Formats: sequence, C-alpha cells, structure tokens
Amino acid sequence: MIHDPAWIDSTLTAARPQAVSALLRYFRDMDTAEEAYQEACLRALRNWPRNGPPRDPVAWLILVGRNAALDRTRRQSRDVALPPDDVISDLNDAEAPLVDRLDESHYRDDVLRLLFICCHPELPATQQIALALRIVSGLSVPQIARAFLVSDAAMEQRITRAKARIAKADVPFETPDAVERNERLAAVGTMIYLLFNEGYTAGNEPARASLCDEAIRLARLLLRLFPVEPEIMGLTALMLLQQSRLPARFDHAGDAILLEDQDRSLWNRKLINEGLALLDKAMRHNQPGPYQVQAAIAATHARAASFAETDWAAIDALYAALERMQPSPVVTLNRAVAIAKLHGPEAGLGMIAPLEKALSSYFHYFGARGAFLLQLGRTAEARADFDRAISLAGTPAQAAHIRQHLDRLIQDAK
Repeated sequence: MIHDPAWIDSTLTAARPQAVSALLRYFRDMDTAEEAYQEACLRALRNWPRNGPPRDPVAWLILVGRNAALDRTRRQSRDVALPPDDVISDLNDAEAPLVDRLDESHYRDDVLRLLFICCHPELPATQQIALALRIVSGLSVPQIARAFLVSDAAMEQRITRAKARIAKADVPFETPDAVERNERLAAVGTMIYLLFNEGYTAGNEPARASLCDEAIRLARLLLRLFPVEPEIMGLTALMLLQQSRLPARFDHAGDAILLEDQDRSLWNRKLINEGLALLDKAMRHNQPGPYQVQAAIAATHARAASFAETDWAAIDALYAALERMQPSPVVTLNRAVAIAKLHGPEAGLGMIAPLEKALSSYFHYFGARGAFLLQLGRTAEARADFDRAISLAGTPAQAAHIRQHLDRLIQDAK
C-alpha cells in the first residue's frame, strides 16, 4: 500500500487542511505555512515508500513541516546545514506528544480557523474561492486558473492580492469563539456552494467540473467539524443530490441533456441515498434553513421515477417556503417553473413578468420565458428570448442548452 503513489497522494490531500492550519497557527503567515507543508510533502514522498508510513501522517507532516520552516529561518540568519532526511523522517516517539495534542477539538478549531481566514469578509467571493482552493485544497495555480478560464499570471495575482488583504486586515489566529463561529459559518457554506456552482454550471468541461467534487469534499470536512448542524447537512445533501445527475447530464458528444430527457437509471444512486439520508437527519432537528429547503427540492426530483411523476405541488410549496426565508427574484423565477407545470405556461409568464427589470442580464430568465412562450405557440417571441439567453450565456453548456430549444423550433417549422 505504501508503495502505491495513489495512496500517498490521497493521504497528503486528506491531511492538508489540518496540517496547514496547524502550521498557520504556529507561524502566523500563510506563505510560510504553505511552504512548510510543501516541504513536508516532498520529504514524505521520499521517505514513506522507503521507511513505511508514520503512525499518524498528519502529526508527521506537521512536525516535519515545522522543523523544515524553522531550519529555513535559521539558515537565513546563519549558515547551518539541515540534518539528513533519515534523521528528520525517523521521528519515533517524538511524534507521540504531538498526536496526543491533536484531539478532535484542536483539529476542529485549526481547520475552522483556516476556513474562516479564506472566507474573510474583506475578500470578494472570487478571491475567497481561489484562496480556499490553493490553501485548503492544495490545487496548483495552473489548475485553479484553468478552472476559472483565466491565465496563470492572473490567478497568481488574484491569490497574492487575497493574501495581502488578509495580512493587511490583521486577521487573528487565535481559536474562534462561539459567536464568531456562528457569524462566519454561513460565509464558509456560501463559499463552498459558490465553488460547487462554478463546476456545476461549467457543463462537461473536466477542469471546471472537478470543482464540484472538491466542493463536496470541503462540505464533508465541514460536516465533520459540525456533525449536528442542520444547514451543513442540508448543504452537503444538496450538492450530493445535484451531483448525482452528472452521468445523465450530457450525451456522448458532450451536449447537455434536459432534465426531462435524462435517463434516470444513470443517476448515481449511492450519492442520492447519501444525500437523502443527510436531509432526513437534518430535518429531524426541526430547524429549517435555505440549504435544507433546496436539498428537499432536489430530493423531490431524485425520488421521482420519471419526469412525468415529479411532484410539482411539493416543489411549488418548497419554493414558496424558500421565498419567505430568502426573498429573491431568482427564487421566484425557479418557482415559476413549478407553477407552469401545475397551472400552465400562462401562469408561469404572469409570475415572472414583474422580474424582467431585476433579471434583465440573467441568462435563465430569458431561457425560462422563451420556454413558456414556446409552449404557448408564440414562436417568434420565444426565438427572440432564446437569442437573448444565448447572448447572456456564461458557459458553452448554457448556450448549448438554449440551442436545443432553438433546434426544436426549427424542426417544428419544417
């Protein structure tokens, strides 16, 4: 197992949040903590295949990373040679005291602090996501740049600016208290869901679609920190249920398949079952929140054996509850789809008519309105809205989705 590069890679990835956060607490500098962990990983890659795994990989990485950073600091002040690799890697019982200190509460506070720093309110959402992917997830700058369709240099600048803002804001590195946890936990959840949506809306682009998996991994990490927090359960369930449709969302050519046309036998039942179980567990707390409601909507789709069997009345009621919790034109637009299924496209058009000004730059508004108009036989108006939607599409997958409607218009006109 130890000679398997995949095992070592997965171990280093899983250990990163705790190890980096502990090093950050020790050195109080992001760059130093990150460089220390990278050095520890290099030593692990050299030593673990030869000497076998340490009893606790996280503790090993923290101790080796800390020693490497301290040695680097000493070398900068005077020329002192590093000890040989086999001396540093042979930690023996020196590792045991550190393992004893890494209890669950210590782990929770360290990782939570790291997430809070990445989601500092002074950072724009794009910088929060980029910083979390770099510091918490360990993605390389080129990987993050490809995911956000920008150059390596632009992404490097984005991350550097984020670190500079953090340093300028003089963010405390002490253990966050209960009040701070509650205030900023929502920001962490928002960052994770924004990350998921970056991947989900990207369509069949592998570099960006992988962001969904990373968001789910971070949500599971957050759930381990807050195992009885209903909204974190709801957030994780929501992403699992949405991600379960991935095998059916695109055809062999990479084109998007509409929900009503998807082969539901391809949906990932393991993810669905995990999501449904998490949602049921969250609802037993009787503390409803927006993520739980959105997860319940996704669950309603997941439980339907076919599109025709979808319980649109339940979806309408859930969106109505979400409107009360989180009033938004986008929520109302989504509810209008359920209303149209229940009462016809004219009712859907009536519901979204007041939203035109607020959603004048929103791709989905014109896509939905075009679909309603198409159902009513108002093809010229539908074509105009579909053209507008394509012009506002943020990804090729979104544009392809609308072109499917246009193709049907052309086919029907023949």
